[in-house]
Amino acid sequence: MSETLTAPAEEAVRSPADVYDEQFVPALFRHWGPVLCDAAAIAPGQRVLDVACGTGALTAAVAHRVLPGGTVLGLDASPEMLAVARRKHADIEWREGRAESLSFADASFDAVVSQFGLMFFDDRVAALREMQRVLRPRGRLAVAVCDALEHSPGYASLAALLERLFGKRVADAFRAPFLLGDPAALRALCADAGIAEANVVQREGTVRFASIDALVSTERACVWTLGGLLDDTQFERLRREAPSAFLPFVDAGGMVAFAMPALLITAVKR
Repeated sequence: MSETLTAPAEEAVRSPADVYDEQFVPALFRHWGPVLCDAAAIAPGQRVLDVACGTGALTAAVAHRVLPGGTVLGLDASPEMLAVARRKHADIEWREGRAESLSFADASFDAVVSQFGLMFFDDRVAALREMQRVLRPRGRLAVAVCDALEHSPGYASLAALLERLFGKRVADAFRAPFLLGDPAALRALCADAGIAEANVVQREGTVRFASIDALVSTERACVWTLGGLLDDTQFERLRREAPSAFLPFVDAGGMVAFAMPALLITAVKR
């Protein structure tokens, strides 16, 4: 289960990467680390690559599995994300780079993992091909993406509210992370990347916020989501309208909770 998200404080003095790590990671992403580790059969002594590692939630989970004797390397295109990761986990190797052009030799890793990054890559087929290339024979790949928006009722309600208030452009930008929520499309991507017999399964997940205001305030603080789309006046309007949209997902104590499942790609390199 995911952890409760509290409202962000002192937003103006924190970087977007800090906001992501302090707010989005515990509410949405941290609990997926063990799921990806299990899917990739991470074990002591292995050498593992985490692609699009962000601030290192999955990378840290892998580190707990591969020690003693193993190593994990976290790679991300954002120096801001990596700065937070290095500050939190100085004992892990972090490297800046793009998923579409991994700077590693063929067959370098026992496993390659990636959670909630594939949706944002410029060339998804190239990224998957690169992940496959750096795997050793019999190495395992595990990649998580957001399931379709209609399977996450809270975020579907928010998208509908955004469209009503601010139009289709803003709503579609918010919907973008959910556009790979199609098992057949994911299998086709894998086939185009030369990944044979890829398996795609849905895994359940839950998003939790301490309140509706915590949800809206966190979105406001992060430039990778609504913070890059809406100005202060628009956010105040969103804050006023949000309670009606999220009422079905609020408990007696004001906590917001709703499903956000993931689709999990797994494959073994032949």
